[in-house]
This record gives sequence, C-alpha cells and structure tokens, in this order.
Amino acid sequence: MTTIDWKKEVASRKDDLLNDLVELLKVKSEREDDKATADAPFGPGPKNALIHMLGYGERDGFTVKNVDNYAGHIEYGEGDETLGIFCHMDVVPAGDGWDTDPYQPVIKDNKIYARGSSDDKGPSVAAYYGLKIIKELGLPLSKKIRFVVGSDEESGWGDMDYYFQHEEKPDFGFSPDAEFPIINGEKGNVTVTLHFENTNDGDFELQSFDAGLRVNMVPGNATAVFKAAGDISLEELATAYTDFLNENGLAGELEAEGDLVKVDLIGKSAHGASPQSGVNAGTFLALFLDRYPFGGGAKSFLHTAATYVHVDHYGEKLGVAHTDPRMGQLTMNAGLLKFGEDFEDNYITLNFRYPTGVTADGLVEKITETVGADGAKVDREERDSAPHYVPMEDPLVETLLAVYEDHTGEKGYEQVIGGGTFGRLLERGVAYGAMFPGYTDTMHQANEFMSLDDLFNAAVIYADAIYRLAK
Repeated sequence: MTTIDWKKEVASRKDDLLNDLVELLKVKSEREDDKATADAPFGPGPKNALIHMLGYGERDGFTVKNVDNYAGHIEYGEGDETLGIFCHMDVVPAGDGWDTDPYQPVIKDNKIYARGSSDDKGPSVAAYYGLKIIKELGLPLSKKIRFVVGSDEESGWGDMDYYFQHEEKPDFGFSPDAEFPIINGEKGNVTVTLHFENTNDGDFELQSFDAGLRVNMVPGNATAVFKAAGDISLEELATAYTDFLNENGLAGELEAEGDLVKVDLIGKSAHGASPQSGVNAGTFLALFLDRYPFGGGAKSFLHTAATYVHVDHYGEKLGVAHTDPRMGQLTMNAGLLKFGEDFEDNYITLNFRYPTGVTADGLVEKITETVGADGAKVDREERDSAPHYVPMEDPLVETLLAVYEDHTGEKGYEQVIGGGTFGRLLERGVAYGAMFPGYTDTMHQANEFMSLDDLFNAAVIYADAIYRLAK
C-alpha cells in the first residue's frame, strides 16, 4: 500500500495555493441585484469569482463546466458513484469597521485578512488543492469527483436551484464551509418577515429607519431620521441618547438636519446563525426611539422591535423558543429593519435556525399570535430548509472523522450547527472544516481572516479525505 506524505505535498505547493487565494479574494463577489443580468444572474461580482475559480480548473487540466454563470464544476476521475465537494464564491457585503481594504488581501501575524478569507474562498481553495494534488500524483480512483462551485450561497441558493435543474446530484459529499472535526447536522433555516404600515400619527414622525445588510447578518449599523415635536428639545434628546449609549456600552451620534433629527448607532456584526455573538444596532436603536411618542405604523415598528425582538436570540419573547436534545436551541436573528418611503415595504426580517420539533408554519402561527395585536402582519419566505442530519455510523462520516483524527491526533465528534451549508444539498452530505476547534470566528464580520496554518493544514486533510472517499 502506497503511503503518501500529504503534508509534504501541500508544503511544496504553499506559495501557489496562497497566490491563487489572494487573486480570488480580490474579486468583490457581493450579490448585487440591481446589476443582475441574464448573463450575470446575481450581479457581476459572483459571476467573475465563479469564472475565476473555474479558471483554475481549466489551467490545471481538469474537465470544467460553467452552467450559465449560476454555478459550475471541476471534475476528475471516473466511476459509477460521484463524490461531490461543494463550495461557494459569493460573500456577504463587507460592511464597515475594517482596518484594511476588504478586497485587497493583507497577510499579517500569519493570517490572511479579506472578505471571504474564511467564508468560503479560503476553505474552497484549500479543498481544491487537495483535489489538485490527487490529480498531479496520478492516484487511482474508483469514483468520479465533482468540485461544485456556487455563487449564491449567502442569499437564496438560487445558484444550486438552477444548477440541479441541469446537472445530476452527486451521491455523497461534503462542503468545506464550516468546522472540523465535522458538521453532520444542520438546523432548519427559514426567514419570517414582520410587515408594518407606513403611517405616522404621533407627536414624533419617523421619516426613515435603516439597519442591516442581509437576513443572515447581525446589523452592525443603524440610522434613523425623525421629526421631533412637543416640548422635547434637541439638547434633551442628545443628552438622553448619550446616556443610553453609555448605559449599553455603545457608540453613536445624534444631530439636527434642519427640522429633522438624525441618529446613528454602531453595534457589532456577526453571522446570523450566532446572533448572540453580535450587537444588533437596529434593535438597540429601536429600543431608544420606542420611549418617544411615535404613532401609527412607525410606533408599531419600533415597539415590536424593542419589545419582542431586542436581545431575543432564542425566540423567548416571541413564544417560539425550543430546544432539541441533539440539535440544541432555536436561534433568531433580526437581520433587516427597514421603515420609510425609501423602501418598498416596512419590515423586520427574522431569520430562524430551528431544530427538530419546529416547523416554519408553526413559527408564523405563534409569532402572529404574539405580535399581531401590535399591528404586524406576518409571513415567511417560500424557501424553507428543514433540519438535516447524517448519522455517525454512515461511512462518509466515519471516513471523514478517521482522516481528521489521523492528522490531528484529536478524537473526532459530531456537531450540529445553526449555519446552513451546501452539505445539506445531499441526503448523505455534511460540512467538513476548514476551521479547527478553538478558532476565532470572524465570518460575516469586519476584519475577517483565516489563519495560514489552518489553511494549509485543512488542505492536507482535504487531500487525504478526498482520496480515501474516492479511491
């Protein structure tokens, strides 16, 4: 039996791997619906990053297919079964608070900083190099390997919907888009939206309220503009706001713009699957404004956010809290809070990651009972990803854990997460790395980074894992 020194193989390609990653990270691949075309369904950035990644496969002599700039794949080997590896090139918006340009990668302290470095371009390139090593060594395989590249994972998964209308699903596989030792369970994922009338009939008039970039991100910034009437002076408002910020350890400012008052608040963005890791600027700002005499739909909007949504990471105030022994707690992220004439709708989005024992329709029913009397109308998105689980005794899970244990010396164990990965696209699909236990999670945050040691060690594990699964 041939023994392969996977660590040595990765070490000999470190410079090439890092150079490829740097060039890929320079592609600003945020979804931009206002720039979408038939040729660029999610905007130019995701298309360009998809083409860039597929270009590595063409350069290295793989069989490559681009499926109408929605998604594509890089293939190698032959066999009756297909191993799928699913990655994505799109990223969430960079947002504010970066120390460096998020699309000009910077290497410092043995880390690479850029949007997408850990989610998911860094892990994707590490997995790709695992496949590249197998090809360059000419190792014998009994299965086909398909490296699938998506471009809409951070939004609606429209890339995979389209891709699988044209391509068959692999038989089993993994996504390098989470943590080691393995993610063999993922909570359900659905977004519920609270709608409000665009009306004002109080002494204070809410002109606009804007917080959040995506449903799956904790809003890091919030801004509101309003008219203040009655006996409350600008000085009183400014003093009250300063006190509020100090009491809550927050930053922001309040200023007059003619007869309008503009107020900004800075929180902390985080991944929507872990809302407790962030500071929701939108709900904090609503909490401050809810003390004043707004009326109509504006009051309903602010009061709902402040009373039922603020710091309610587990749905307790909404009456939907639930814990499953295996999958853990339901979590909720208020990702978008929008009010005013600048928006087609006035709404708050609630992104739920829910365990077994909860249904999307059940969420809508209970939330309606809770907030309906306060003027909110409740509905949910059509897409609903049910909870997903692959048993520990499945050969896929057993093999991946064995590879992890062999290369780290650490015992593998199962994990269930709130984040949704492409691993759930397959009945026998899991997420596998590339983050190691104890890592600092900067996904969807400013100053996102990936440790270079983790990047190269993940490539070692991916190379061995792909080979064991496909040989």
